[in-house]
Amino acid sequence: MAKYKPFDIKIDKLTRSIENATTGDSFKTQVLELTPTDIKSLKKADWLFDWKTEAKQLDKKVYKLVIIDNPSIIQGIISLQDRGDHIFVPLIESNKFNKGAKKVYLGVPGNLVAFACKLSFDKGYGGYVSFESKTKLIEHYQKSLGAHALFGNIMAIDTRAANKLIEQYFPEKL
Repeated sequence: MAKYKPFDIKIDKLTRSIENATTGDSFKTQVLELTPTDIKSLKKADWLFDWKTEAKQLDKKVYKLVIIDNPSIIQGIISLQDRGDHIFVPLIESNKFNKGAKKVYLGVPGNLVAFACKLSFDKGYGGYVSFESKTKLIEHYQKSLGAHALFGNIMAIDTRAANKLIEQYFPEKL
């Protein structure tokens, strides 16, 4: 079994889409599969993870979060793996400009996790999503995402918590 990077991303705010951190303006988003053209456009300086290698993995699908009116700028990326009864998240990352105290947009990680939950429902898995967390962030994910620890650092989002995230980010899809 491959070794994954534990979740090390703060869920800054659960928003309706993504929100400009300075103005509070909200922007509608969509999650799309990462294309070969997207991969070529990724700058190593903007991302910690090697998304090119991740996208080549046949057992995973990699998605990008974009603002509908500005689809050429990738706000965040998530890798998803269908485990047959739930969706596993091997990697998730916000673009460099959406990290830290001077981030441009709030809500990127929450949006991506909500998408994973929606995909889980679409596949008939009841919204179940799992991921490995850094130990110091377990409590954060319990509070922000409604996730619970399964064993060790493995966490899961169940149907109820998934529904809350989907209602937040994809109310039109219910």
